[in-house]
Amino acid sequence: MRWENLTEGPAGPAALFGAGAVVTRTIDTPEFRGITFHEVRARSIVNRVPGASRMPFEWTVNPYRGCSHACVYCFARKTHSYLDLDTGLGFDSQIVVKTNAPELLRRELAAPRWSGAHIAMGTNVDCYQRAEGRYRLMPGIIEALRDRANPFSILTKGTLILRDLPLLREAAEVTEVGISVSVGFTDTALWRTVEPGTPSPAARLNAVRTLTDAGIECGVLMAPVIPFLGDSPAQLRATVRAVAESGATSVTPLVLHLRPGAREWFTAWLGEHHPHLVERYERMYAGGSYAPTWYQRMITRQVHELAAEFGIGPARRGAARPIAGPERPDGPASAGATQLTLL
Repeated sequence: MRWENLTEGPAGPAALFGAGAVVTRTIDTPEFRGITFHEVRARSIVNRVPGASRMPFEWTVNPYRGCSHACVYCFARKTHSYLDLDTGLGFDSQIVVKTNAPELLRRELAAPRWSGAHIAMGTNVDCYQRAEGRYRLMPGIIEALRDRANPFSILTKGTLILRDLPLLREAAEVTEVGISVSVGFTDTALWRTVEPGTPSPAARLNAVRTLTDAGIECGVLMAPVIPFLGDSPAQLRATVRAVAESGATSVTPLVLHLRPGAREWFTAWLGEHHPHLVERYERMYAGGSYAPTWYQRMITRQVHELAAEFGIGPARRGAARPIAGPERPDGPASAGATQLTLL
């Protein structure tokens, strides 16, 4: 592993970890079997997002690298190659843990140069993946942000966020706190194959309900919408309906994008599980990492129409939305919607 290129020495102050700061552990318990943890002492924890990024925020905190959620499409897989780690199984099972993240964040937030800007979490890998159950980094991170009244947001597929609900409520009393849960579909067969290490979509939506009932506004990032596997009108309707019933304050669709690192792993998975779709994907993503604009707009329009039908919107923030009565047939799609660029 290429730790030496990321520690103190020739790399100078830009190094990610201090010299001799890496401890590798394997834990032979059922929930962590097959996973190796690399415990590191990070040199910095608040990261600036590159200016060319599509992200609508400037600063992030990522206490982990790699993710046991093992989502076959995860765009962060490429980051594991910087450590000479495999972007496939290595990304799923070799987890880098920045054990000093809370104390480091507290120090960086107190620095005179820090302006109190919004900090986003869960935008690279999930900060509430299984490793968080062992290392408990997020409580200290949230406490540091709360104590400085620093605005922040969290995106997660993990239900472990509910453990920190009291801290989130405390933080929301003094600063802006945004929570989003990622649920791209409710198809359980699809979930088991593309997101094998995550809580089920139903469990995630139950977490949304718990958060909103506790007074923490929670939106759903409907991501990814997977072409030809999770994008039928019936699947979109079922997902938006379930999101509405969870009490989510909003639903934001995002079509699957396949960046280098993720693209190769996803294509290999597709060839094994859905070989008849390989050629269709090659055509759809021939232009790069993103699906064609017309397709993104079509999905966005359909989801917005369904959201309006099921009553998701700011007028009833956090309220329960029981949906009764027979399913209505899909109506004609309207034109003119634009593609959202949340991520």
